[in-house]
Amino acid sequence: MALSTGLHAARARGRNTRQLVHELLRTRIVLLEILPGAALSENDLAAELGVSRTPVRESLILLAEEGLVDVYPQLGTFVARIKERDIASAQFVREALELAALRDSVTRAGERDVLELRALLAAQSDAEQQSDPEAFFKLDEEFHARLMAAGGHPEVWSVVSHAKAHLDRARRLSLPLEDQLPLLIRQHTDVVDALERRDIDGADAALRGHLRQVFADVDTIRTRHPDLFGDTDAPPRPRREPRRRTDG
Repeated sequence: MALSTGLHAARARGRNTRQLVHELLRTRIVLLEILPGAALSENDLAAELGVSRTPVRESLILLAEEGLVDVYPQLGTFVARIKERDIASAQFVREALELAALRDSVTRAGERDVLELRALLAAQSDAEQQSDPEAFFKLDEEFHARLMAAGGHPEVWSVVSHAKAHLDRARRLSLPLEDQLPLLIRQHTDVVDALERRDIDGADAALRGHLRQVFADVDTIRTRHPDLFGDTDAPPRPRREPRRRTDG
């Protein structure tokens, strides 16, 4: 009922139903609230969200175009499994945009920018101490958005954020790995230290290495969650209900 109530409230403010349903389903998939391989029923989702089947169907078509949903005739619609080629493609886009923006950040960032970035580092350390990967993930997003804003490119973060949906599913699975959060904080700190020194090459190397960390983690998380990964387009075994993530 909470989902349905939220949708109706947004619709009352003039939001398009299809857009709202698409955003909600996309978010739940990226956050791993609905896991890769889960079956998606138009009827069940429409009933849960309190909408007709039409916006759900249209939303699933959009998600299929993004590669987040797979549709198999006579079998059903499923959340797409995580594919290494999709991770690589998303990483390529992210790295290109963030590294390009970083060069401007190094030359343009002021004292306030550095202070705000270091405040985010401190908050990330708090999240790590509290063993809160969800809070850390949000702070990680804020850090990268703030880093781009320091170079005068705040609007580009929305492009990066949208492009890295496949990557984010893998990133979220990597956060519970042993010593992962301290490692990411050290990498973030290296970027800020280089930025404060106006060291363009050092900042570039630090951020590039940080962004590519996910490649070092893929084998481990794939071993831990083999059912969530798949490098072929073969259909999964059908499931009637969306599986939700229950582990850390």
